[in-house]
Amino acid sequence: MGINVNVSKPLDVSGNDLLSQFCGKTHISPDNIEFWDSFLKFTIKMPNSSEEQLNLDSRLESSLEAFIQNNLTSGNLGSLITIFLQKASDVLSLNDTESHLHVYKLYNCVFILRVLIKYILEIGSEFLLLQHFEALPRVTEKNGTTSSSQVSVSMESNSNQVKTKTIDGTKFDAVLESIFNIICVIPQKEFTYHLHLECVNVIIVLCSVYLYNQQTTDKSTIFRTIYKCKYASTLLATLLHFVSRTTPAPPTAYGLSNTGGSFVFGLAESFWSMLTFSKKPDALDSDLPKSFKENFPLANQSLLLILILTNHNADDSVDIQNNPYRYSLFNCSNSTELVKDEVGSFKIDFAGLYQTLCKITHLDHTTLLLYLLLHRNEKFYKFVMAQPNLQELVIPILQILYNAPDSSSHHIYMSLIVLLILSEDEGFNKSVHNIMLRNIQWYTERSISEISLGGLLILVIIRTVQYNMLKVRDKYLHTNCLACLANMSSQFRYLHQYVSQRLVSLFETLAKKHGRLQTQLESIKQAETSVVDVTEDVIQDMNVLEEVLRMVLEIINSALSHQLQFCPNLVYTLLYKRHVFESFRSHPAFQDIIQNIDMVIGFFTSRLQRVQDQRGELGVTEVYEVISKGSQQWSSDRLRKFAELRFKYVDEEGNEKSYFLPYIYSLTSKGVIPFSEGEKLMAEV
Repeated sequence: MGINVNVSKPLDVSGNDLLSQFCGKTHISPDNIEFWDSFLKFTIKMPNSSEEQLNLDSRLESSLEAFIQNNLTSGNLGSLITIFLQKASDVLSLNDTESHLHVYKLYNCVFILRVLIKYILEIGSEFLLLQHFEALPRVTEKNGTTSSSQVSVSMESNSNQVKTKTIDGTKFDAVLESIFNIICVIPQKEFTYHLHLECVNVIIVLCSVYLYNQQTTDKSTIFRTIYKCKYASTLLATLLHFVSRTTPAPPTAYGLSNTGGSFVFGLAESFWSMLTFSKKPDALDSDLPKSFKENFPLANQSLLLILILTNHNADDSVDIQNNPYRYSLFNCSNSTELVKDEVGSFKIDFAGLYQTLCKITHLDHTTLLLYLLLHRNEKFYKFVMAQPNLQELVIPILQILYNAPDSSSHHIYMSLIVLLILSEDEGFNKSVHNIMLRNIQWYTERSISEISLGGLLILVIIRTVQYNMLKVRDKYLHTNCLACLANMSSQFRYLHQYVSQRLVSLFETLAKKHGRLQTQLESIKQAETSVVDVTEDVIQDMNVLEEVLRMVLEIINSALSHQLQFCPNLVYTLLYKRHVFESFRSHPAFQDIIQNIDMVIGFFTSRLQRVQDQRGELGVTEVYEVISKGSQQWSSDRLRKFAELRFKYVDEEGNEKSYFLPYIYSLTSKGVIPFSEGEKLMAEV
């Protein structure tokens, strides 16, 4: 802060006079134009990772400590706020040619505010932060005593001047309103990019009070102010627009360059070196999550802020008064549709948003936003279900599941929930089997030249179930996996031979494990000394396993009951693997459903036997021919009727506080704004 150094050199704050004055005991009046003009012409290499931010924090620590000790007396934060409000008002009224230099200084104001707010919240409290916001300078009277000045600032609407008047506790409101105005009113252009980014970061930092305060958000002045904002819908629309546009960071800060003819550069070239960022990529790289954070920081931070704003004050009623951000997200509509806007909501181009989300689905926070939109915004859900290119959304999600060891358990879990929500739509379950894919190179377990999207989805989910049973052993995870397959099962069509094999092999693998547990349980019971804890654990594992086995059988039965004539490979696999069902025919938990599978096996076995008696030994092609002809004569009325398998994802009460918020803040802390509480967050999920 207040430093004129080349960005390639380490920041040395120890001897900087301007910074020392600002953090010192002496009051600096907003009218001291010479000081503020010099102070706000600093250049600093802006951090684009948590490591760089932590490094900057450590170098500023001694200055920030001095500020905390002195500001309640000096009131210099109040002076900075006055300057900030003045410059924000100026920028809102200027044209592009005039505003470059103003944007530069306004950006520096916002950056300083963000650093100060973050530090105060981390070492103090919300009350302390508001104290510093409202602190007035101590004025020495003629008799030697001191008193506080009764002057503070506010920004009146439709005015370019910051006026002084006596107010009580409204500086914070004025700053926040101005931040919202900058984000929503100032058009996003190359030279305003980092100003918008820093304003988004300020709101994120303010919301981090949730991590440090024990009180609930409804008792927090910061949250009350944020959630009573009259621009809530406009702010959320703007943030979602930033995400949808995914504009890369300009190659230089504020859009200035050495080759350009900007009047600002000519005027201020001696004061600062321009900030360089990562080279603009030609396209989003779906394999490099970090590149999105670095190359598209405004979209990345806006996405995180959307999640923060919509997951606080969350309840099933989605009351516009309780959380206007959540309400507007769940009720926003497609800008191409001629429908009346919901009160308190907005319109956005669903096509552009969908395309962007498909490209960055590999990110945790994208999956979370997808979950919110698909689960709670009926208009967006219907739009997605009507898309012909569903593979662009589904394949990245399948890659997350396929690479489970490299993904967080939370990302895997949310990816499965998204698939489960998609599988609730009958049209989705039909269309995925009509979308053919070729040469899926990331699926390395077997080379498959061509497979349907539905077949690939089944393969990856089966693999996830097996991975979970062996490694994670999370009951909810495999329940969601099987629920997704169950929803799809009545529409299984033209399953690849390998897919059919993997489905039946899943049952076979689980059946073998069931047999081992049964043997173990019998051995324990026959032992002279009963081990109660071990017995209970084995019984619990057995019960969970039997639930999974039952579900797999129901999935196979559903496919046979509804789509047998379109699943010759599944019938072939059942005939080849019929021995795996033998030990369950008399088991009370499986007997009823095994009867259906046995009936199918028996029907086709008898037909094959008759043909074999006539022709002799049959080859694979001839077996398929018999199955194909037999399926035309098969009637599903022969099978016992079971309830249709339909599962719907339902939120658990209190999930926002116990799961989503810690998850979201941990993702935020891994970015460019690490919080001191960040390391503890995932342990709470």
